[in-house]
Amino acid sequence: MILAVTGITGHTGSYFLQELISHRFDGVLRVLVRESSDLSALDKSGLHVEKVFGSLQNVADLDRLVGGADKILHIAGIRATLPLLKAAEKAGVTGHIVLVHTTGIYSRHRMACGEYREIEAGLRPFLERGMNITILRPTIIFGDMRDKQFHKFIQMVDRFPVMPQIDGGRAFIQPVNARDLRDKLPELDYICSGSRRLSVREMCSLIGIFLGKKTRFVSVPMFLGVTGAKGVKALSRGRIDYIEKVLRLGEDRSFSHEEATRDFGFEPEPFDIGLKREVEEYLHGKA
Repeated sequence: MILAVTGITGHTGSYFLQELISHRFDGVLRVLVRESSDLSALDKSGLHVEKVFGSLQNVADLDRLVGGADKILHIAGIRATLPLLKAAEKAGVTGHIVLVHTTGIYSRHRMACGEYREIEAGLRPFLERGMNITILRPTIIFGDMRDKQFHKFIQMVDRFPVMPQIDGGRAFIQPVNARDLRDKLPELDYICSGSRRLSVREMCSLIGIFLGKKTRFVSVPMFLGVTGAKGVKALSRGRIDYIEKVLRLGEDRSFSHEEATRDFGFEPEPFDIGLKREVEEYLHGKA
């Protein structure tokens, strides 16, 4: 069997690789990677690895990745989904295709979800033609200092004497540990959220506790936060855009994973355990 994977050197992908090693995957692991990526984990894995050096933006590279593949796992991001599916269809892939997307599609803010919805609308023709697709929708992912955004909360709580909170930090989130997004291959569309929901303020308070710091907060109205983000975007000539992130800090991002638990035994690690581990890693890196 040939399993084609994107994003294997990333945060979630690295845990998926460890799962393949633990389960002694005996097929061919074909991965799309950049030549500049750290490939040491792949080289030491003991697995039969085929490296396709290239880019998700290059059609020929995608063709080389999926040609002859039996199954596909796309971890590298929703924006590359449609080109990947076109390549898979052209190659005649009939096996299971798992797409790791985002719960951002459920945002009430068009700026935050418009692109995601348009991409997923583009899935319909592939589904109608019988392509075997599953979408996993993780909430905000954390787990170690390689995650793209959660560690920033830790840095902010550690460095800021007063922690700004959009609308008092009342919005709920439900972070999921990357360790829980490894080898699940269901058959439908599933949300993969964390063990429990908590407010942004409670999360920052827990970070402060694990850092051994007393955290103070100041509430920032949403309109001021968005205005500030627009100002930063204008001053940076569009290079720094936090508008979507600010908008989403003010809305409920907690989702039930009941269906995933029911259908394929998804059981996320308790949030506090994962958070404490990541804070300890952060402190060790500072030492």
